[in-house]
Amino acid sequence: TSAFLPSHHLGRTVAQTHRLRACSSSRGALKMNFFDDIGNMMTGGKLEPQKSLPYDKPFCTDTSCTDETRTFAVRERPISFTGEDFDVADISNAGFAGVGSVDFAKVRGAMLHLPGKDKMRLTSSETGEEVLVLDRVLLSATPSYDIYRGGMGAEKIGWIEKKLIAMTDTFDVYMEGQGGFGVTGVFKPPPAYRIEGDFIDRRFVMKNDKGETVAKVEMDGLVQFDEWNHYQIQCAPGMDAVLAIACCCAIDEEFDEEHLERKKKLAEA
Repeated sequence: TSAFLPSHHLGRTVAQTHRLRACSSSRGALKMNFFDDIGNMMTGGKLEPQKSLPYDKPFCTDTSCTDETRTFAVRERPISFTGEDFDVADISNAGFAGVGSVDFAKVRGAMLHLPGKDKMRLTSSETGEEVLVLDRVLLSATPSYDIYRGGMGAEKIGWIEKKLIAMTDTFDVYMEGQGGFGVTGVFKPPPAYRIEGDFIDRRFVMKNDKGETVAKVEMDGLVQFDEWNHYQIQCAPGMDAVLAIACCCAIDEEFDEEHLERKKKLAEA
């Protein structure tokens, strides 16, 4: 018997001790899984790895998709001539105060809000290439943006629109060429993605047509930037982060006045 074995273990065999330790470890794992499950339930469900996308290739070959869960910080630039400028950093491996974050993308809006000119362009920080363009649809029953690949001869992939009839604020992402028509959604195909939650406090989730959570947005995350007015996006493995970020920026613009009012109330509190 080991001199270092606690007295309450004396008389137990090595096998019994190992079994007890295994049970204790299992209980600890079950406890951790329980709290993980509770956390996932409170934040919109567990992120589910994606094996495919509803379009033929990701928006950016180099940075759109990875095999790991990633977290991004999205900050609206304090000085902006368009009011639609965002900087996005990958903070998946960042430490305290965001040390170790990596620039991921820049989103820049348009100076003129005119048909064909009211666009937001997302550029990859790694490649410098324009990878996605959001084109606001000015004549629409609800807020809507067409989604294009970046670059010359841009291909329309789909569109994001606010659902006209819904119990709560909801945005749907449709794929081009899937058929359907009408503004109420009655004659439309099921959306490829649905985004629901609290858009003013920036706590919402993005789910695919199977109901799997592919991205989550929170105002407060594990990585804090005191100097940043930002929110964070978590993307599931295999999910196109460029599309998720673009959709969040489009939604952010639609609630811009509400966000300003929220900031004012917090400052007065």
